[in-house]
Amino acid sequence: MKKSSAGAPSKPTKPAWVLPYKTQDLRTLYTIGQKLGQGQFGTTFLCTDKATGHNYACKSIPKRKLFCKEDYDDVWREIQIMHHLSEHPNVVRIRGTYEDPVFVHLVMELCEGGELFDRIVQRGHYSEREAAKLIKTIVGVVEGCHSLGVMHRDLKPENFLFDTTAEDAALKATDFGLSVFYKPGETFSDVVGSPYYVAPEVLCKHYGPEADVWSAGVILYILLSGVPPFWAETETGIFRQILQGKLDFESEPWPCISETAKELLRKMLDRNPKKRLTAHEVLSHPWVVDDRMAPDKPLDSAVLSRLKQFSAMNKLKKMALRVIAEGLSEEEIGGLRELFKMIDTDNSGTITFDELKDGLKRVGSELMESEIRDLMNAADIDNSGTIDYGEFLAATVHLNKLEREENLVSAFSFFDKDKSGYITIDELQQACKEFGLSEAHLDDMIKEIDQDNDGQIDYGEFAAMMRKGNGGIGRRTMRNNLNLGDVLGIPDMRLTN
Repeated sequence: MKKSSAGAPSKPTKPAWVLPYKTQDLRTLYTIGQKLGQGQFGTTFLCTDKATGHNYACKSIPKRKLFCKEDYDDVWREIQIMHHLSEHPNVVRIRGTYEDPVFVHLVMELCEGGELFDRIVQRGHYSEREAAKLIKTIVGVVEGCHSLGVMHRDLKPENFLFDTTAEDAALKATDFGLSVFYKPGETFSDVVGSPYYVAPEVLCKHYGPEADVWSAGVILYILLSGVPPFWAETETGIFRQILQGKLDFESEPWPCISETAKELLRKMLDRNPKKRLTAHEVLSHPWVVDDRMAPDKPLDSAVLSRLKQFSAMNKLKKMALRVIAEGLSEEEIGGLRELFKMIDTDNSGTITFDELKDGLKRVGSELMESEIRDLMNAADIDNSGTIDYGEFLAATVHLNKLEREENLVSAFSFFDKDKSGYITIDELQQACKEFGLSEAHLDDMIKEIDQDNDGQIDYGEFAAMMRKGNGGIGRRTMRNNLNLGDVLGIPDMRLTN
């Protein structure tokens, strides 16, 4: 189901290409195999990398189904969002995008365990512990999306895949074709989604990110009972039930299900989105938490975690990450650009102290001004007093980008100006001047990185330094978990099909 509150869109001239760049032909790199699935807009095939023999899934979208520029924009946004979220452990990872005159192809991680929907059909329903484990993963994805300014809008069991056929396989979210970027306080009016999972406020054409939590609540109800909470023989009847129907906790198996589970469901399926639990509140609920003790404070958002890691880096690593970030493709950084624009309210191209402070206030943060100032300083590499786009990218891009060999080679070459194969203290001083960084303590930094004590940094030492500590925050963390992530922990605004 995908409807627009404005009626049928006009048919402007559609562009010839979705991607803003030319790509290699998919079939020169991959062998296309059997059909794996069929969606509304695309068909998914097995594909094999000719160079490595590794198998992937390829979603091929025929351009004849893209009728106008809006449709082309939707596909491009789906690609950007998949890159934006692809480091989440429970999101299907995108590997590459290809386009020819007939198709757009998205090559992704292959999940061989099938849909959550199929397992529900096979089993009927899950035990409470099993359901709690699954909903913890599903709502964890929702929280991950929201912390990066994305609303999924298509949460349903068909859009969660198991990575293997094993009973304890990892569950991963897929199909971001209806997902959108959103800003705090923004509301949406287009009615999109699947009838059973759509939130009541979506049907009323005025909704935000809370709609994703409703859809997750519907999935939880189905996991525990095997049937949706609101159903009828017709789509109109289903919508009437969603708007007015009563939750059934009397039929089997509900008398045997704990009151704690029912309480959680009532709060996830509250028709008032302002009273509905947030994704974090669901994850903190005693029924979901393994030890039945909710955490004392919110989990770090994705952006906050990245900023804390960035604040702990030495000068060379910070400069290298900026070099790498500025060389990434538009599809990889498009999501971070949307987040930057969300905070940069005057569209000046820089984030000021007041914009950061206002952004934090919008989402209910109570940080002191001194804490906000410390937060600014962590990301303000050149000490200009503002955070420009390049600094924002460097501070928030996922650290897996650091570890790609081609990115490390490119960054090393940037510093090794004379192409000697070594980064010297003179070259580091030159780089610090370019980035507006202090040149103090460079000797100590080189000693820390220079494993063979020859007074300079070779590529192996550089790569080891770049990869070291990327799994943790490092030796120095920001006081009181200062919270750029809070600025970005925005509510969702779309629905799903």
